[in-house]
Amino acid sequence: MSDTQSPLRLAVCISGGGTTMTNLHEAIGRGDLNAEIGIVITSNNHCKGITRGEALGLPMRVLKRKSYDSVEAFSADVFGAARETGCGLMCLGGFLSLLRIPVDFEGKVMNIHPGLLPSFGGKGFYGHHVHEAVLAAGCKVSGCTIHFADNEYDNGPIIVQRTVPVEEGDTADDLAARVFAQECIAYPEAVKLFAEGRLKIDGQVVRIAPPE
Repeated sequence: MSDTQSPLRLAVCISGGGTTMTNLHEAIGRGDLNAEIGIVITSNNHCKGITRGEALGLPMRVLKRKSYDSVEAFSADVFGAARETGCGLMCLGGFLSLLRIPVDFEGKVMNIHPGLLPSFGGKGFYGHHVHEAVLAAGCKVSGCTIHFADNEYDNGPIIVQRTVPVEEGDTADDLAARVFAQECIAYPEAVKLFAEGRLKIDGQVVRIAPPE
């Protein structure tokens, strides 16, 4: 996508502090991304991300997962909100609710994970739980993963990964801070590649075309 084309509209889904939302908003503000946030959807009406999003002037919508009887009903409203606002890409950022991805959004939902998938992923592996598991396993490196989401937790073809060292004496907070610094680079990079039409899903592999 060239700079003269219309910006890619993003639906950003959060359940917590909204740091991924803020990161993408800042990348757009710097001119690093030809994109705009069309809607922020949160599954938790008490999360700090709501306050942050409102302070940034972003359109917010609360869809409480507990208000729905099924994953399918919840997903229908989440993707319905994305369609209503003309969003071409959904970005999950610490979104803790499983989604059923409809056909028209296949290959159009990205997720960020604070570890190097396929290790330390799946249900229950989020936030500090990942960093604590990495430290307990004695890993020497960790990092973050941006991937296309499917209908399983932390599954789907990998787009971008960035690594960090695990230092002697690290706490989960230490490692989290180091990984988050790389998340701030990796997610905008993946969204930019998508916006430029350079990503092709080939089975379980994402092929990245060179820039034109």
